[in-house]
Amino acid sequence: MLSTTSSQKNLTSIVSRPNVGTQGRSTKIRTNFYSVEAVPTGNVYHYDIDFEPTLPEAKSRAVWESFQKNEGREFCGHTKTIFDGRKNVFAAASLKFGDNEAKQFQVDMNSSPVFGRSPKNVLTIRIKLAGAVNMDELQLFLDGKLAETPNCKKAIMVLDNLIRQQPSQKHFTFGRSIFTTEGRRPLPNGAELWQGFYQSVRPTAGKLLVNIDTSATAVYESGPVPDLVAHYLDKRSMDDLRGGIHPRDLQLVTKMLKGRTIVVTHRGERKRTYKITGLGLAADKLKFKNEEGKQSTVAAYFTAKYNKRLAYPFLPCIQVKQDIFLPMEVCELVPGQRYTKKLNGNVRLNKISDDLKMLEHKNEYMQEFGMSIKQEMEIINARVLKAPSIKYNPSQPLFVPQGASWSLRGKKLAKPATLKSWSVVNFAGFISQPAVQGFLREMCSTLHEFGLTVVNRSPPIVSSDPQANIEQVLKDAWLKAGNAAKAEPQIIMCIVPNVNSQIYGEIKRITDTVIGVPSQVIKSNNVMKPNKQYCANVTLKLNVKMGGVNYSLNNTDIPFMTKKPTIIMGADVNHPAPGAENSSSIAAITASMDPQATKFVSSISYQDGRTEIIKDMAGMVKKMLVAFYKQNRQKPAQIIFYRDGVSEGQFQAVLDEEVAAVRAACESLEKTYKPTLTFVVVQKRHHARFFPISREDSDKNGNCLPGTVVDTNIVHPFEFDFYLQSHTAIKGTARSAKYIVLHDDNKFSADALQELTYRLCYVYGRSSCAVSVVPAAYYADIVAGRGRLHSRGGDWSGASTNTDDAETQKASYAPVNPKLNNSMYYM
Repeated sequence: MLSTTSSQKNLTSIVSRPNVGTQGRSTKIRTNFYSVEAVPTGNVYHYDIDFEPTLPEAKSRAVWESFQKNEGREFCGHTKTIFDGRKNVFAAASLKFGDNEAKQFQVDMNSSPVFGRSPKNVLTIRIKLAGAVNMDELQLFLDGKLAETPNCKKAIMVLDNLIRQQPSQKHFTFGRSIFTTEGRRPLPNGAELWQGFYQSVRPTAGKLLVNIDTSATAVYESGPVPDLVAHYLDKRSMDDLRGGIHPRDLQLVTKMLKGRTIVVTHRGERKRTYKITGLGLAADKLKFKNEEGKQSTVAAYFTAKYNKRLAYPFLPCIQVKQDIFLPMEVCELVPGQRYTKKLNGNVRLNKISDDLKMLEHKNEYMQEFGMSIKQEMEIINARVLKAPSIKYNPSQPLFVPQGASWSLRGKKLAKPATLKSWSVVNFAGFISQPAVQGFLREMCSTLHEFGLTVVNRSPPIVSSDPQANIEQVLKDAWLKAGNAAKAEPQIIMCIVPNVNSQIYGEIKRITDTVIGVPSQVIKSNNVMKPNKQYCANVTLKLNVKMGGVNYSLNNTDIPFMTKKPTIIMGADVNHPAPGAENSSSIAAITASMDPQATKFVSSISYQDGRTEIIKDMAGMVKKMLVAFYKQNRQKPAQIIFYRDGVSEGQFQAVLDEEVAAVRAACESLEKTYKPTLTFVVVQKRHHARFFPISREDSDKNGNCLPGTVVDTNIVHPFEFDFYLQSHTAIKGTARSAKYIVLHDDNKFSADALQELTYRLCYVYGRSSCAVSVVPAAYYADIVAGRGRLHSRGGDWSGASTNTDDAETQKASYAPVNPKLNNSMYYM
């Protein structure tokens, strides 16, 4: 089995596996991993390759293929090489360098079939031997006899590129995924959905596996740009654009096209590519000086120069350089430009099996290197853990939920709050006052049924236009709530139109950072047709926002937390959207304040964009520890930290910086204060999928049962990690979370940590079901996302075009109002 021997504990800087779990019902399941039956042995030769001028990945692959067959035929001989599309070439035998350490070749770009017309005539290819990769060393690592050396990592990189080599020549590649145009489907935003697959070589105890999963991505439609623009703007034909493009639509089109690659069609076969930098005036209005120094419109120039009378001179020109503009109709978007969705369990299983045919694992490259892959999914060991007992009001009995979810019917909340001071703002002018009052009656009735005391069932109602001064409207609502109840307002409820993301962000920014009061946003369709289930869900949110507790676990199910003062922390970093280069990344930490882990306070900090390591970890953790002490009058003796969003390549940095920062935070409070710390990374974006074999292990959607845990067969050879599917997917394939232990003073056994983590997934405050990741990490994800809304003048549409520098961007974020420091306002 996978329990770590004493000699293996020295092979990793993170925690070695203490043992394998035994709790729960044992079973067998299928997983989308395929066994590598034959692994290359001996040396594989690694070469650095450099192109001058530099080339995009798709073109560099085509150039290298052409080079091997033409200019480099003698140099490469009959040796098959694999190329990663960037700088690395691998060969099973050494290439013919002779006495030289490096080789340089010239390729005539104008005669090569790969290039169209090029401003540079010659492409220089420089090739240098980087070293040999010892493939035999990899097996020692898999057998637990050797640490994962840089050579082992490079050997896995060789195999990753080997399995992608053949399909990448026929299909489009994005990262580790390969996509095909077959079966593509149009999307309403000028894009189309492409299906594809992901594959990656993964090490496990004693052998290698290939992880294969379905993948989908949005890709810009290819073809003539005018047709794409008409489709994007939902026009029936180009005639609908003869009056020009409305300025608002022009902004949308510019956003869609900017950065895309086009090919021009007015030069015959020698087609040149450009990158779009913007849009200009219409072709019949944009003027410039031609070769003769005379003023000419772009439309007139094309008629004179190319004998081409433009069919759509009223369309804006495409700008490709500061002084180069092209008529839209001579431009075509090249295919395969990524735009940057669910299948049920059985469909996904069959689709992965079908993808194997497209992967062509039995190909000449695999044969040359001596690698073969079994064509059947692995059947692995799994266990199904028992669900914990759920505790609502003391007047009601404990119960064990079936299927990781339960009905709210007849439930009284564990600690219901009292709602005394509140107000309602109606931003949806089409909803009448009687309709709002009808919704509030249903809402108050539901609150009462769950045990909350509603002192004021007729709160002040303020009506406002969404375009009004939102800050002033909310301040007025806050004052009216306080005056009506003669008490500090607890909640501002806001009714908004169904489609207005901007107003949601503005409401949260103002209530979170300016006023300091929890808010509850209600979409207008729920007001017009109020139903008991919706009101019940809102009740759960309102209760925790006001400091109440909805339900908890039985203390006997979480003995680790109830025997000593324990704090559960979660952390995540929210990164800016693509294209928002100067925007900040937002780090969030949440921390439990009670032995049942039902109440979590939070802290937010802002740091340089796309920085994953949390820079103010020590300060934020210290803030959480102080809050815990104020709440409980004792310091936590144990810390369990769940860190979301960290990739394998960042583990050492997290150990060196973040784990050390947690320690520093403790010592800053008291030099001798050293609580035991367990630090666990949570990964959601992996590609492991599990499929039940027997009906006994299957839910109604064809997924594995909640509580399915895997800690053998597909996990790391000797590090402490496991997969846990804690939830039921409403639709699609249920996705497990992967947990990797980086540091463990608490000396958890596999069973103890797996069971604690699973049980905590049942205590997510605003739902009546278990969630897919441990709530501490889930809350941190929510808080970090909420922090994105705290920017003054922010664009919350996800398509930021803000050009402010990074420091200005950081300064635009307002801190959360101190009045909310001890509340779960973010729920």
